[in-house]
Amino acid sequence: MDITGRNICKSFHHKPVIKNVSISIPSGEIICLLGPSGAGKTTLIRLLIGAIPTDEGEIRYGQTLIPNLALLKKIGFMPQNDAIYEDLSGTGNLSFFAELYGMRKKDYMGRIDEVLRLVDLKEDSGKPVREYSGGMKKRLSLAAALLHEPEVLLLDEPTVGIDPVLRKAIWVQLKKLKEQGKTIIVSTHVMDEVTECDKAALIYQGQLIQYDTVSNLLSLTKSNKIEELFFLAADKKGGDAAC
Repeated sequence: MDITGRNICKSFHHKPVIKNVSISIPSGEIICLLGPSGAGKTTLIRLLIGAIPTDEGEIRYGQTLIPNLALLKKIGFMPQNDAIYEDLSGTGNLSFFAELYGMRKKDYMGRIDEVLRLVDLKEDSGKPVREYSGGMKKRLSLAAALLHEPEVLLLDEPTVGIDPVLRKAIWVQLKKLKEQGKTIIVSTHVMDEVTECDKAALIYQGQLIQYDTVSNLLSLTKSNKIEELFFLAADKKGGDAAC
């Protein structure tokens, strides 16, 4: 499902956080929202899922303007902070989310087993989540986002606090989902992760400073390091984009 944002602006307490961002995200690709902490990535993701309204501009999934409740069944969202219940087991959490998604028990029990294996939590699925490590909680949050097999997956810094081996495994799984035609949007401040994506949207101080294929963006640098483009943006003079 294609996603289009036009002239998106968002402020909090009269402070601009997203400044006149326009972006077109084709279906079946992995898009990185890349930028330093505080750049506006999480706010942009919340706007893209319709959790908060734009002050100006619009966002559409295909021809459908969001927010739209009917679209929620087609969207999987993994927040930066783990949105899971520590008194429930891993399986209990996923059963709860399956009910929220409107899935039937005869359908979701097998699907729960699939996603637990996907994130390597099957053996720990009966434990209360309060006994999980930080990385395990992150993996359970990812499982919850994948549970209802959404067409669009938005992940807010999914690999933070995860060891390198599991980080690699998650990217392998995301690429398999892409092969199934899923549209995947991943925010990260880990610059090296950009090479796992098809395109990268570079967010700096609430503005979209670059958006292109990863290979094209790297060709703009002398060092073949994507962070060079942020250094160039920081050195530029001029005012903020108008909203």
